[in-house]
Amino acid sequence: MPGCATGEEVYSIGILMREHMERLSEVPRVQIFATDIDEPALSVARAGRYPEALLKGMTPERKRRFFHNHGSSFVVSHEVRELCIFSPHSVTRDPPFSRMDLVSCRNLLIYLGPDIQKRVIPTSHYALKPGGYLFLGTSESISQHSDLFVTLDKKNRLFQWRENAAATPHFSTLIGHPRAADAGLGREQRGTSYSLRQSVESHVLERFAPAHVVVNADGDAVYFSARTGKYLEAPQGAPSRQILTIARRGLRLELRSALRESVSTRNTVVRSNVVVEDDDGGAQALTVTVEPLPNKGNGEQLFLIVFNPVEATQNRQEINRQGEEADVAADLDRELRDTRERLQSMIEEYETALEELKASNEELVSVNEEAQSTNEELEASKEEMQSLNEELNAINAELSGKVEELDRANSDLKNLFESTQIATIFLDRNLVIRNFTPAASSFFSLRQSDVGRPLTELANQLHYPELKQHIASVFDTGDLVEHQLASDQDGKHYLVRLIPYRDCAGRIQGVVVTLIDVTTLAKAEEHQRMLISELNHRVKNMLAVVISIANHTLKGAPSPKDFNAALSGRLHAMARAYNVLTNSNWTAAPIEDLVRQELGKRDFPRTLTPAISTGRLGVGHLVRRWQSV
Repeated sequence: MPGCATGEEVYSIGILMREHMERLSEVPRVQIFATDIDEPALSVARAGRYPEALLKGMTPERKRRFFHNHGSSFVVSHEVRELCIFSPHSVTRDPPFSRMDLVSCRNLLIYLGPDIQKRVIPTSHYALKPGGYLFLGTSESISQHSDLFVTLDKKNRLFQWRENAAATPHFSTLIGHPRAADAGLGREQRGTSYSLRQSVESHVLERFAPAHVVVNADGDAVYFSARTGKYLEAPQGAPSRQILTIARRGLRLELRSALRESVSTRNTVVRSNVVVEDDDGGAQALTVTVEPLPNKGNGEQLFLIVFNPVEATQNRQEINRQGEEADVAADLDRELRDTRERLQSMIEEYETALEELKASNEELVSVNEEAQSTNEELEASKEEMQSLNEELNAINAELSGKVEELDRANSDLKNLFESTQIATIFLDRNLVIRNFTPAASSFFSLRQSDVGRPLTELANQLHYPELKQHIASVFDTGDLVEHQLASDQDGKHYLVRLIPYRDCAGRIQGVVVTLIDVTTLAKAEEHQRMLISELNHRVKNMLAVVISIANHTLKGAPSPKDFNAALSGRLHAMARAYNVLTNSNWTAAPIEDLVRQELGKRDFPRTLTPAISTGRLGVGHLVRRWQSV
């Protein structure tokens, strides 16, 4: 695992390996080599100690088994750490480890440039054993090195080693570097281990073996021998390794048929008398052999294609003459077989094209379904928009009604303010004027432009030094405050009310100051006090009269019975006198009426004073004088 950093992914793979090894009957020996060029990061990885925050996504079972709590951090258990070896190593400078089963370069290539990536991927291929696996990150790919690996899982970026003789990477040898020296020594030992037999066989293969090519099941060439130019040629345009693309004219159809048969049957297939044109206009007959190579159980299946010329290059007339001399039946047989094979090839190509058309049709159907789904979604969105539009229209109508109600309320308030004779001022918590009625202008000289100004900055005709104190009391207690004032200028009396101004939530946001003219009420109260005082005075006088009558009667009464009769008569006379005075509204009563109340219808001389004033003569005194007559 090159570029292991602080080792989190290394230990994650180690944990997965441990869990998988428990399910195997035969447990293999597993060793994970983790490398990096950052020595401090490797020190952290070797310690295997990580904060608890990094383990949030791990299941409690794994955390209990593979980690030990050490203070505020967790340490990887010994059974996982013994699988991992951390070592400094550079994937760009040092020779790689060899015969690896898996190379994990997840999220390493994205930090490397394109040139270095072209070196790292062949290096990973060299490090893997045949059939090994390469594991990359989700944002990484093998790009131009598809000849080195077979894609197993494109989504998860898992690739398998593919045999390619030209894939040996170049490693720069560093003087004094121990690993480079060891690598050079290994190559020297391997070079000296070649035997004479291997050297001879290699020489014979190069000099006398027929031209041949090694391809995979898809027809991609992985190895070319010498002298293949007579049968293969580079195509026009971009280079290609597809054997059917680079085959010369006359060879492609036979080669396609033979390769397909060998791939499907895993048997050797031979095509004889295949005529191939050369660059000089000549033609050559050859035998094409396609044979599966032995597969050791790992890697993909490869096929060997051998080109055996029948004889030296001849011109087209000689080959035609030899064909005419051949057995007609054999030629017809071969032609029939070839025709059948070509027909089968064409049928397969047609079926392939049909499958592609079906796939395209399925894609079109899928696109159509997606379009229909999108259309349905659009229809649903349209209905939702219409529903929202209707709701908005309803809300708009409701808001319009609210606005009209608000306008009417504002109009009512305006008319109320203009028609009311009560001076009212609305203040906020800072005693700033929010609104006022026209009647308040006579006290504070208010104008509409004064809205927004503090009330304390305006002159007024009232002597009310306790105004601020009383307003503060309203804010503190939330209770109404009333205070009566008397104007020195016009002598009028005013009742000042300080009422808390509350919002919809009941919170006090200001104070309402009202001034009511209570001059009439004050005068009525003064008159009431005077009447009460006069009443008290008269009651006291009446009690004094009663006491005086009682004392006077008591002196002239010989017995209690006579006293009772005399006192009762005198009190009744006083009551009748009160009735006469009440009828005259307590102003002046004719004395004749008083006399008639006592004498009834008896005649009496009319030489008396025609009227008596109740203001100058008390009732009790009058009664006492009359009864003494």
